[in-house]
Amino acid sequence: MNPSEDLRQQILTLVADYAKSKGWDGSSSGKSEVIQNVPVSGKVFGVKELQLLVDSALDFWLTTGRYAEEFESQFAEYMGVKYALLCNSGSSANLLAVSALTSPLLGDRALQAGDEVITVAAGFPTTVNPIFQNNLVPVFLDIDLKTHNICVDLLEESYSPKTKAIILAHTLGNPFNLRKVVDFAKRKNLWLIEDNCDALGSTYDGQFTGTFGDIATLSFYPAHHITMGEGGCVITNNPKLKTIVESLRDWGRSCWCPPGKDNTCGKRFDWQLGELPTGYDHKYIYSHVGYNLKLTDMQAAVGVAQLDRLSGFIETRKRNWNYLRTSLEPFSNYFDFSQATPNSDPSWFGFLLSVRDDSPFSRRELIQYFDTHNVGTRLLFGGNLLRQPAYQGRKFRVVGDLSKTDWVMRNSLWLGVYPGLGTGHLNYIAELISQFTSKH
Repeated sequence: MNPSEDLRQQILTLVADYAKSKGWDGSSSGKSEVIQNVPVSGKVFGVKELQLLVDSALDFWLTTGRYAEEFESQFAEYMGVKYALLCNSGSSANLLAVSALTSPLLGDRALQAGDEVITVAAGFPTTVNPIFQNNLVPVFLDIDLKTHNICVDLLEESYSPKTKAIILAHTLGNPFNLRKVVDFAKRKNLWLIEDNCDALGSTYDGQFTGTFGDIATLSFYPAHHITMGEGGCVITNNPKLKTIVESLRDWGRSCWCPPGKDNTCGKRFDWQLGELPTGYDHKYIYSHVGYNLKLTDMQAAVGVAQLDRLSGFIETRKRNWNYLRTSLEPFSNYFDFSQATPNSDPSWFGFLLSVRDDSPFSRRELIQYFDTHNVGTRLLFGGNLLRQPAYQGRKFRVVGDLSKTDWVMRNSLWLGVYPGLGTGHLNYIAELISQFTSKH
């Protein structure tokens, strides 16, 4: 071993010792009997994450590098897809996915300004924002109040000659009705984007969500199933979409060389594209109006370590959700609970409950009670996005009256089920609800 490698190993050993001194090896997991607070989400990590993060830093290769390549390869294999392309966030992944469908490389199937994209208003803004950002027109459908996903009975009514694509999220990890959505997309020759950011590990008919459509997106923000701090991913089986997403992510360039490498194509100075002179350097030829949405190798290094934990994280989320659902059954006269979509096995992002109209208390009162007792809660993201200030005056189309979306906006909230929570945390939630409802 050369001196620098010997020093590296000493450093990584000290990093492990430091992590253990902080209780990051699992010896202090936050699952003690004395519960002081219950976060709605959070990162769960250990020795390996810190070691790989420092190992990457010692390379001082600050952009995308070897750890990103390793993650993309392992993650594609895990998901059972051909291609995984890392980017800097799940929101950027959605932007890349929608923007890819506008590429002239898709010929007659490329989306044009004014084309329509089916989605729902009950969700996260950056599922919908790329539609506006690409001068497309969202078509908003209502949801059902059992799964909180798209009401598939409205699909036929939503279609018009301008409809070219669908983008939908699996709400809080609960898969939408993929049989009907995929069938509709195929019959109408529509692109299908799965926003899988909240649903990593969920299955439908025994198949991972994110593998049904043409393209899917993931988020690795700390609230999600695995974390890189910031980070996202686009997955696809379509080689042309892979090339387009890669170009859009990497400044819009035509070249596919990884950072720090040249002449992968073997004809770097032999191309003639656009109206450029023959032989113009391929590294500076741009085939798309793109961005720089890469992530750092240090983030990817954390992701590589997190992949080892993913299966366990998924099982813990399922177990926590089921435990909480059973614990709260005695209060079902006050609340409606989300139900798993038939034929699915959700890898839950959160536990959604809705205060019934005939309950003797409001959602606001319940949230305030949770807040004073240090239990984190969240609403179903933007509620009805069309009532948000950002979307006033925008061009869109609505199918139906979005009355169920409005009801969720007024009545629903969700609680955490992430792997950092144990039965003590979940029992504390149930005890608080028991105390709160007894006062009403």
